[in-house]
Amino acid sequence: MKIVTWNVNSIRARLPIVTSWLTSHQPDIVLLQELKCVNEAFPLQEIEDLGYNVALHGQKTFNGVGILSKSPIEDITSGLPPFIGDEQARYIEAVIGSVRVASVYVPNGQEVGSEKYIYKLKFLDHLRSHLESLLAYEEICVIGGDFNIAPRDSDVYDPKEWEEKILCSSEERNTFRSLLNLGYQDALTLYHQGVGPFTWWDYRAGAFANNNGLRIDHFLLSPEASDVIVDCQVDTVPRGLDKASDHAPVWCQLKM
Repeated sequence: MKIVTWNVNSIRARLPIVTSWLTSHQPDIVLLQELKCVNEAFPLQEIEDLGYNVALHGQKTFNGVGILSKSPIEDITSGLPPFIGDEQARYIEAVIGSVRVASVYVPNGQEVGSEKYIYKLKFLDHLRSHLESLLAYEEICVIGGDFNIAPRDSDVYDPKEWEEKILCSSEERNTFRSLLNLGYQDALTLYHQGVGPFTWWDYRAGAFANNNGLRIDHFLLSPEASDVIVDCQVDTVPRGLDKASDHAPVWCQLKM
């Protein structure tokens, strides 16, 4: 089973790139972030024509998450259950066969200490609470998404430049570490040592051409999922295309 997580940075703007990639790679499950459209505006026909079932939690202009699956999608949860009253579309969860998956889009936070940073930490606190509850099911559980956190210095092209800045602050990193301390595994670290691979590159200053990136898109695996993973990689090819998202798709393979 191949599962992909991809911040597409507007599904309508990137649709040709997304549909071409899906056609070439045929992943079983796709976790999308930053759809930037309400459910009714999602290009449903184009995605269904590729053989995918679709579950959406959209929002006009901003945010928005979704799940695409070759198999039926069941037990859908839209919104982060413990975060009562949150109006931002940043979390969707479902069961597909014997696997529970979730697509998460953690707030950027804008600047350390800002109101948006405080909201980010609050969101992460609720995410931690929910992910802890999911472990009680003892299921194969894969949480994929744009976490907007580079957990280690090796996930940043220039750690000194980014030291204590947004995406790399100690508090954000400690919060990400607390998710792992629950019992989840950071999938990419199982297959990569040293610097990178990166998953996001700014549009400015030739960042992608110079590989000045950050690893902020992640898969978190429950112990049951960690037992069956066989690979996890970043596909940088779509990022190099014209009018691409600033994120690359990340995929993991499970031996089911």
